[in-house]
Amino acid sequence: MDKELLNYVIEKTHEFMSAPSCSKEAKEAAQIWLDAVGTDREAVETKKYIDQLEQDIMPVDGLIGLAESEEGMKFLGADVAKNIAMHAKEIKSAGKKYCDCPACSAVEAILEKKDTILKEV
Repeated sequence: MDKELLNYVIEKTHEFMSAPSCSKEAKEAAQIWLDAVGTDREAVETKKYIDQLEQDIMPVDGLIGLAESEEGMKFLGADVAKNIAMHAKEIKSAGKKYCDCPACSAVEAILEKKDTILKEV
């Protein structure tokens, strides 16, 4: 992978991993990918990493559904869930496709370069 692109993905990966909303599984996948960079496993692990990121990013409609669900209200608390749902509806009306939390924003930035990343590994 081109050094500039690699550095960008590494930077976004660290942002993703340090976000409070990053899941344990996603952090593990990110670390496996980081450990594989520069090795003969890099290409295989890059593909797995991209697949994991695609599974982990929260579509804005999913965020709205979670925040408005009974389960989401119990997990988040009614007030927080209400605020998240309202915010998610605002960003959706502004054209956002995904949640804009720090983890999802970093993942979205990586996935925007997915085609180039996969061509270069």
